[in-house]
Amino acid sequence: MIRHRTAASILLAAGALIAGTLTAATPSIAADAPASFRQQHTQGFWTAERMRSATPLDVTAVPGTARTQVATAAAPTSIPPTASSSALAASPAAFPQAGGAWTGAGAVVKTSGRVFFSMGDRTASCSGDSITSANGSTVITAGHCVKYQGAWHTNWVFVPAYNNGSAPYGQWSATKTFATDQWAASEDMNMDVGLAVVAPLNGLTLSQAVGAQGILFNGGYNKKMYSFGFPAAAPYDGTKLVYCSGNSGKDFLLTKDHGLACNMTGGSSGGPWFQDFNEATGLGTQVSVNSFGYTFLPNRMYGPYFGNEAKAAYDKAQTA
Repeated sequence: MIRHRTAASILLAAGALIAGTLTAATPSIAADAPASFRQQHTQGFWTAERMRSATPLDVTAVPGTARTQVATAAAPTSIPPTASSSALAASPAAFPQAGGAWTGAGAVVKTSGRVFFSMGDRTASCSGDSITSANGSTVITAGHCVKYQGAWHTNWVFVPAYNNGSAPYGQWSATKTFATDQWAASEDMNMDVGLAVVAPLNGLTLSQAVGAQGILFNGGYNKKMYSFGFPAAAPYDGTKLVYCSGNSGKDFLLTKDHGLACNMTGGSSGGPWFQDFNEATGLGTQVSVNSFGYTFLPNRMYGPYFGNEAKAAYDKAQTA
């Protein structure tokens, strides 16, 4: 995730929660930068050891100061979840929760997972979630988990239900990755949303293999939320699915994001935020992803509002 405050530069980690500051400079990214990328892969790249050693990377980023105003007046658009072939029973967990291992079961255990990718000559990790889509093969994550300062990440894979180097439902390689137009063009923090279309595996689409959560656009603010991810920085180690829950609010500082009390650390970027989450089934309606935190507001997470811009990116991905 990204951490920032109101002074000089921002440290953006691909999947990391990093202390940093904001600057008025603008990134050297073309305004007409394409918002999708045909993925490149090295066969057999993601071994168990390479997944274990992939860590959040500290990278200096300089987002522009222009902030897109998120339209909240549009009519809500809701897509229901997709059930997997086998359901996992869940047990209730505490609410509110500022951060802890998800000890229940349910659909979220299979739909959420770790994201791994190459960033230049380095490897890094984020989190992501399988969402219902026309192609049955769409993962949603944070924008900086697919592209950073004009460079698209490569060797991009999604590992649902990741477990300490093992991939119980396989590694799902992206064929194409997407971001909102605003993230692709200027890394607008309001629009830190990325997606990936993954290739079928063993004759199944992703949603057939692990199910998919529902998604909602233009759903409003101030909801009860559950956030999930695979934080890899201390005190977490990336091996467990972690969650936070509580009443969310709207960022009153630099963005139009949702905010939630949460102590998740680096590696949780891109993990799903749900409203209407059912602890008994592990199903919810996804309305955001883990994105950033402020250094002077510890233990609070922020995630982009899913408005028309996020829906446009989702529509491109789900029909790819």
